[in-house]
Amino acid sequence: MKWIIALLAVLLLLLQYRLWLGDGSIPEVLHLQNEKEAVAEERAQLDERNAALNAEVQDLKGGLGAIEERARSELGMIGKDETFYQFVQPKKTPPADEPAQAR
Repeated sequence: MKWIIALLAVLLLLLQYRLWLGDGSIPEVLHLQNEKEAVAEERAQLDERNAALNAEVQDLKGGLGAIEERARSELGMIGKDETFYQFVQPKKTPPADEPAQAR
């Protein structure tokens, strides 16, 4: 009878070892669940980015408005019959109490 109890105790310890430290253990499952959530969040961000890029591509393919906007903002182009104005901010002058440095 004692050897049956000893055998059952050894089996219990082996099963506990596998549950806590072996392949598919509880800590490993929790780690994989956290990793899965992080990957799902990253995928959602990438899907959102892809949707925005796809909308931009469709806009560029569909009309001249988006192309004209890009030409104006990125290339600094102007259209026909338009006048280009550039505003230059004045240089900062030192306060009157400080002497001007030699250049």
